[in-house]
Amino acid sequence: MNAISDLRDGALRQCGMTPADPAAWDRLGLLLMASRDPGLAHAAFLEGQMLAPLALDIALHAVEAATAAGELIGELSRLDGWCAGNALNPALHAARGIALERLGQHDAALDALEVAVALAPTEPLPACLLGGVLARSNRLAEAEAALRRAWDLDPADTRLANDLAAVLMRMHRHAEARAILLTLADQSHDAASVLCNLATATACVGLQAEAVALAERAIVLAPDALLPWRTLCNTLPYCDGVPGQRLLAAAGQCAQRLPRYPSPPFKNDTDPDRPLRIGLLSGSLRSHPVGWLTIAGFEALDPSAFELICLARPADAGDPIARRFRSIAHDWIDTDGFSDTALAERARSARLDVLIDLGGYGDAGRMPACAYRLAPVQIKWVGMQNHSTGLPEMDWFLTDRWETPVDLEHLYSERMLRLPDGYVCYSPPPYAPDVGPLPALTNGFVTFGCFNNLAKITPATIRAWTLILQALPDARLVLKTHQFSDTGTADWMRTAFAAAGVDPDRLALRGASRHRAFMAEYNDIDIALDPFPYSSGLTTCEALWMGVPTVVRAGESFAARHSFSHMCNAGFPDWVAHSEPGYVDLAVTKASDVTALAARRVGMRAQVKASPLTDAPRFGAHLGAALRHAWRDWAEHQGPRMT
Repeated sequence: MNAISDLRDGALRQCGMTPADPAAWDRLGLLLMASRDPGLAHAAFLEGQMLAPLALDIALHAVEAATAAGELIGELSRLDGWCAGNALNPALHAARGIALERLGQHDAALDALEVAVALAPTEPLPACLLGGVLARSNRLAEAEAALRRAWDLDPADTRLANDLAAVLMRMHRHAEARAILLTLADQSHDAASVLCNLATATACVGLQAEAVALAERAIVLAPDALLPWRTLCNTLPYCDGVPGQRLLAAAGQCAQRLPRYPSPPFKNDTDPDRPLRIGLLSGSLRSHPVGWLTIAGFEALDPSAFELICLARPADAGDPIARRFRSIAHDWIDTDGFSDTALAERARSARLDVLIDLGGYGDAGRMPACAYRLAPVQIKWVGMQNHSTGLPEMDWFLTDRWETPVDLEHLYSERMLRLPDGYVCYSPPPYAPDVGPLPALTNGFVTFGCFNNLAKITPATIRAWTLILQALPDARLVLKTHQFSDTGTADWMRTAFAAAGVDPDRLALRGASRHRAFMAEYNDIDIALDPFPYSSGLTTCEALWMGVPTVVRAGESFAARHSFSHMCNAGFPDWVAHSEPGYVDLAVTKASDVTALAARRVGMRAQVKASPLTDAPRFGAHLGAALRHAWRDWAEHQGPRMT
C-alpha cells in the first residue's frame, strides 16, 4: 500500500505541473482507485474527461469509479446531460450504456451502445462493449456479430478474440472456440486468461486431462491470480483418477486468492425461532439444473417461517421456472453490475440471516462475494456443487448420507448439513411425454444411452462402455449432447470409440434439441449409462422420470456421487456399483434380462413420483429444519438475544 501511496502522490504532483494533460488525471484516478478512494478517483477522471471528451477509456474509468463510490445514478444523470449537449460524441454514449447496464436497464444500455457504434464505425471498443452487454443479456448471436466486427477492426487484439471464443462456448460451439484459443495461447499478453478459456473449451470437447494441464499452465503464469485456480477447480472433477483430497486442496488454494476485508459483526436478532430471511445467490434461477432441482423445495418452505430474497440476474418473464422463483420471492435483488464488494454490501443491507449459494465457481456464479460474508450463515447447495468450496466463510454444505457419508467428511472444509433423504427435490416438467414401451421388445437388442455433457465422458468411461458393448454384441449406444451438433466434435468421438474397437454402426450421436424433444428421446433408450467420475445430476432424474434406469458407479468426490444419491433416493440402490469392473458387470447383467427391464419400465414413473426424490412437501419440511438448525447453531454463539 505504501508503494501505491507513493505513486499516487507522484501522480498528484504531475497533475499540478501539467494540469492540462488528461492522461495525468487518468493515471491519478487509477491510482486512487487502487488505494480504495473511488470518490476522489471519480473527481480525477472527470478532470481528465473535461480535457479529452472523446477519450472513451477515461469515460469508462469514471463510470467504474462512480459505481465503486455508490454514485452511479448521479453519474448517469451527468452523462445524460452531456449527451444532450454533445449528441455526436460516441464516448459519452458508450459510457452511458455501461452505466445503464449496471443499473439494470439493459434495453436502454443496448440502445446507447448501438448509437456509439454508429457514431464510431471504425473504432473497435464500442463494438466490443456492445458485444459484452449483448452476451450478458444472453443475446448470444448478436453478441457474436458485434465481437466479430470489433475483431475485424483490430485483428491484433487478442482480448477481442478471447471474448469472442467465450461467447462461442456459451453457444455450445466449443470446437470452434477452441480453435481460436489455440492460436492465441502463445501470442496473447494475457496468456493466463486465454489458457483458462482454452482449458474450459478443451474439457467441453472431452479432453479432460489436457484441460487440467492447461489450467495448471495458467497457474504457473499467474500463481496469485484467482481465475487460473478457479478454472482448475472447475476442470479437475471431470478428470479420471483425481482423489477428493486433491480437489479440496485446489479449492483451498482458490479460496485463499479471494479478496476479503474485515467486516463489522452482524447484528441480526438471535431469536432461534423467529422468521428467517433466506438469500438465494445464483445466476441460474430459471429452467436450468439449479432450477429443476431446487424450486419445488423452496416452494414447499413454510412462508411464515422463511422469507426468500433472490440475489440473481433479472428473471426471464417467459421462463416457467423463473416465474416460479419470482412468485415465491419476497424481494429480488438484481446482481447485474454489482462488484463482489458492492454485492456483499447490498446483501448486508437486506438483513439476510442465511445465504445459500447456488452458483459456485461457475461462469455465472458469485461465490467469490461470499468471502466478504453476505449473511451470518452461509450454505453451499447445488450449482457447481462438485466438491468442497474450500472457502472458510462457507459454513455448511447441504448434502445427504449417500453423497457425503461420515468417512468422507474429511474431504470438505465445510460442516455437513445432511438431509434425511436426498439433497435435492426434482421438479419434473409438466410437458414430459408419456413413458413408451421398452424399445428392446421391438428392436430385439438393448439400447444404452447417455445424454450428458461431453465433458463428463472420460477415457475410463469410454473404456467401460466398450467392454459392455463387447460383452453384448447386439447392443447399441446412443450419446446425446449439445456438443454433437458440431460435426467435428462428433467425428472426434466416433474416432475415439473406433480406436477402442467399437463398430461405428453401433454408435449413434445426437445433437441439441428442445427440452420436450430431449425428454422424448428417452423412449429410444432401454438403460442409461452414467459417466464417471463426474456423474449425472438432473440427467439421471430425467431418465428415471422417463422410465429409464441408470447404471451408476459411485466415486469419492461429491460430483462422483450425484447419481448414487438420486438412484438410492428414488428406491433403486441395486443399480449402483462401486468399481469399474462392477459397473461393467452390472450393466451387462441388467441388460441380459429384458423381461425384468420391461416390467421395471412400466412402474418406474409411479415409483419415482411416490419417492422422496419428487416429494416437495416432505423435502420442504426437511430443508426448513436444516436451515433452522444452521441458524440456531449461529445464534447460540452470538451472546444475549436482542430485544
